[in-house]
Amino acid sequence: MSLLIDRLAPRIVEEDGAFRTRMLGMAAGLDNVIALGRGDPDFHTPAHIVQAAKDALDANHHHYTGPTGIAPLREAIAMDLTARYGLDYAADEIVVTAGAQEGIMLTMLGLCSPGDEVLITSPRFTSYDTAVRLCGGTPVPVPTFEKDDFALDVAEIEKRITPATRMFVLVSPNNPTGAVTPPDAIRAIAELAIRHDLIIVADEIYAQMIYAPNEHLSIATLKGMRERTVTLNGFSKTYSMTGWRIGYLAAPRDLIAMLTEPRHTLSINTCTISQYAALAALTGPQEPVDAMLEAYAQRRAWLMPALDEAGFTYGHPGGAFYIYTNVSSTGLASPDFCLRLLKETGVMLFPGTMFGDESTDYIRISYLQPLPMIQEAMERISAFSAAARSSS
Repeated sequence: MSLLIDRLAPRIVEEDGAFRTRMLGMAAGLDNVIALGRGDPDFHTPAHIVQAAKDALDANHHHYTGPTGIAPLREAIAMDLTARYGLDYAADEIVVTAGAQEGIMLTMLGLCSPGDEVLITSPRFTSYDTAVRLCGGTPVPVPTFEKDDFALDVAEIEKRITPATRMFVLVSPNNPTGAVTPPDAIRAIAELAIRHDLIIVADEIYAQMIYAPNEHLSIATLKGMRERTVTLNGFSKTYSMTGWRIGYLAAPRDLIAMLTEPRHTLSINTCTISQYAALAALTGPQEPVDAMLEAYAQRRAWLMPALDEAGFTYGHPGGAFYIYTNVSSTGLASPDFCLRLLKETGVMLFPGTMFGDESTDYIRISYLQPLPMIQEAMERISAFSAAARSSS
């Protein structure tokens, strides 16, 4: 054991990334792999956004900005939140972050104290767990179930509230399930938060990816909720800007004032060039986004009946670009299913166990490949699963 490891701070704990590393290493050694695992859109960033970044470079925007972001971008974000979701934030109530990921960490640094319990929609994006633990808190999963299309059940939240509960992380649409929590449930969660004096962290990174007849309701629009809510969002998914690392959080200005110096300490400011690109994303043509959303809708519409035909069940995905699929009928636990599927067919999927799921029944399918490749992948999955069922 090295001296540095011997002196490791107790907040840093070993987290198992071995399975993901194993999958990616295996895929690197195979030919003709169809990757349906990662949450990285297969489309390139729209050309006008890329051009705006080039223009920013040519205009010598090479230096620091203020830690909360350039004023025109914060103004554009505030206007977009109002126009799309009815959210009432001013420009000085926005912090531009290095992806929504940094927004998660900044929020927990500001609001999660040692001993706090943080309820989190589950299955879940487990970076929340890490951020909570780094701040000395305890993540508490709130399970969702296939029978409910993985939408939140308010009773499941309430029965996990203790005197130590500080906040609830509401992720809708959800990763990895694609579940959209209906407006009536959102209203019930708001009532619960007020009754138990909870903070709400509303992760709305997929809020623009909603499939009819599902509806998104931003909880901070409800009476009594704005003052107790932090809203997280970003550009990675909607604008296919994952590598640009730009997101934002919105909250009452007194909290923003207190988070400004911690945000400066994390990374001084979000990449200046990315900020100008994000400004073009919001203020420029939206047709490229519409085209991407239409493609996701077509893939989803094809994939669900294909999964039905292959003998799988799943939660109805009301948003995002995932289908959380039950593979227990094959007789294989989801990690074994994914490893064997990759090795034997070249299709890469991720098991639900990578998303905090205690069961081994589910996989996440990301429909982030052109439709012909998704169709080819389903042929391979169907053949593999039929063989697995016949041998079990």
